[in-house]
Amino acid sequence: LKPCGAPDAVIIRFFERVSMGETVYADIIRGHLAEVFRGDTAILASYPGIRPTPDGFELTAFGQPCRISSQGVFIAGQPDWGPRGIIVGLLARHAVSDVCIVTPWRAFRELPDSAPYVGAFRAHTEQILVPHVPALYRRREGIAASLQGQSPDGDSPGDWALVLNPLPKIALCYHFYLPDEDFPANVTCLYANNADRFLPTDALADAGEYMSRALIAQLP
Repeated sequence: LKPCGAPDAVIIRFFERVSMGETVYADIIRGHLAEVFRGDTAILASYPGIRPTPDGFELTAFGQPCRISSQGVFIAGQPDWGPRGIIVGLLARHAVSDVCIVTPWRAFRELPDSAPYVGAFRAHTEQILVPHVPALYRRREGIAASLQGQSPDGDSPGDWALVLNPLPKIALCYHFYLPDEDFPANVTCLYANNADRFLPTDALADAGEYMSRALIAQLP
């Protein structure tokens, strides 16, 4: 349906973008990528797990192959014009030379300016996993291998702990508690000590959510 007075070129562009699966986030993602490829990409290229390509970079994002170019963010071979695309674009745009310092792990509420996001983080990163704890535990070895996870150093609370990297330089430590006769199942997710050097806090909350979704996607 054409708005009254809208130029034909505008209408054509609108339907082209819809056919590509673009969302309201598309211009934000394009803005991030424009800044990435307008400047020096040497720091981004130095990130562990990021591989330069002729037109951009390859990496693993939320457990799936990801490609960044000036044309967009592509996850599992498909353009991602949603929140995951924004997170990847932010990571690339704000690349810094700092190394990821994992310990001591930090609770999300300890991150700068996290107060407005604590409730959503608890619901969408931790509580979303609680009904799946027994199933995740039964498949823990396969999940760790599939998502390239590893056990944290030292003793960890809970019945199972897993360190995952939703993105290069972003590390999360999940602690899973199986239900018993006294307590229900529970999940806590902690962040690497300097995670806020690589993404703003709201994007870190989103990174946790999409990593948790990737965990659930491992289940049959």
